Order: sequence, then structure tokens, then C-alpha cells
Amino acid sequence: MGEKNNEAADDEKLSRKVYDQELKRLHGELVSLQEWTKRSGAKVCVIFEGRDTAGKGGTIKAITERVSPRVFRVVALPPPTEREKTQMYAQRYLPHLPAAGEIVIFDRSWYNRAGVERVMGFCTEQQAKKFLDSINGVEKAMIESGVVLLKYWLEVSPQEQTRRIESRINDPRKIWKLSPMDLKSYGRWYDYSRARDDMFAASDTPWAPWYVVDSNDKRRARLNIITHLLSKLPYEAAKHVKIKLPKRQKADGYVEPEDIRHHVPATF
Repeated sequence: MGEKNNEAADDEKLSRKVYDQELKRLHGELVSLQEWTKRSGAKVCVIFEGRDTAGKGGTIKAITERVSPRVFRVVALPPPTEREKTQMYAQRYLPHLPAAGEIVIFDRSWYNRAGVERVMGFCTEQQAKKFLDSINGVEKAMIESGVVLLKYWLEVSPQEQTRRIESRINDPRKIWKLSPMDLKSYGRWYDYSRARDDMFAASDTPWAPWYVVDSNDKRRARLNIITHLLSKLPYEAAKHVKIKLPKRQKADGYVEPEDIRHHVPATF
């Protein structure tokens, strides 16, 4: 999957102009999806997993930048508390599942146990296997309760991952994205490959399949994911109502004060 170098794909990366045009069109569709979700009371849960630097955050931003955060809610949980460590593993994620009229997007999810926790030794092999044995039942219960569950795995080649990590190291605007855990994980490419394969084998079910995305070209990946997401939901295009602005009231003697004390300096 991600182990092969795809030089042809690098040579054919989508242009910014085409990307912006398509993203603008898809943003309109996402607004229609938003309005349909509110009207229909749909409950949609989308989870994003994948390699470090595969583009999960950028994809989520592309999905959510033109819609309401009251409908599209992003969940990125911090490390578990001492209390949460004693709970059933998926328990701390359950309160964040969508209610009617919501689309919840998980930036990493309960599958942390099958990936980073397993590879980096934050859980035992027995705990990881127990999770994989039980998660299908949990997801089936979600779906039976009316939740639409979509699971995406973003895959990137080792060469592209190296390039992206080096760009973070050398760019002060991106250095915050690079955590000590990312550096430790970098050398364990094939441990993550094996963990991913085990996760797919255990949890790629007819009711909650994994959808794998080639994200060596981030722009293509974002457009492909949004297009696929829209295709999985029976939304209807929003009806546009003609809007006419009302007349603004008259000043009726009001005068703007001249002694406002605190102005932001006009530096530019």
C-alpha cells in the first residue's frame, strides 16, 4: 500500500486552480448535506485514521471550513485521564457520538488502541487484541441505533512521509505539528504496517468497512474523500430562496462618537 514509491503520481499532482474550483463546488454540496442533516435528523459519524503526516487535519479542515460547527463537530480527544484508563476502552468516545442533526468527525478515534497505543507500547498485546475482538460489536450497536459510520484510512508512501516531516522541521509555521511521538513513530514504519493490517483484518466489516485513501497528493485526497463522503449519504440539494434585504432604519439623530479610546493601531 504505502510502501511503494509512486513517482508518477507526484508528477501529476493536482493544480491549485483545479483544486480550488472543485473544492468550491464541493463546499456547496456540503452545505446541502448540512441542511439535509438538520432537516432529516440524520446522525453521521466519520472517523479519520492513517499514517503520521497523511493529511487528516487538512482533510478535516477542507470539509469543515464552510459549514456550521454546530452541525459539523470535530472531536480530537487528548490522552486519557487516570479515571478514563480504567474504563472500557471505547467508553470515553461514546459521549461524543452524534445526536440527531449532527455530523461528528473524529480526528483519530477508538482505533488509537489498534495503532499508536499498540505500536508504542501504551497498551499490552492482550489489550489490543481484546479491543479488536470487541469493537465490531460496539460499531454494530452504533449503526443499529441509527448512526451512519464512515471509516477512512489515509495512506502515504514512506518517501512522502519523510518529505513532509522534514518540511515541518524546517518551517517555523509547521514545527508545532511535529510532536516527540511523531519522531519516535517515524522509525517504526513496518510495525505500523503490521498493526494496520491486523486492524483491517479484524474490523473491516460489511456494516462498517474501511475506506483507504492514497494521500500522496493531498489535494486529490481531499477532493476524493469529500466526494465519497457525499456519495454515502442520501442528502438532497438545498433549495435556494430569494433573499431581499430589508430597508435599514434612519439615523433619527444618532451621531457616531469621536472619543473612542482604544483603537487597534493601523500598522498596515
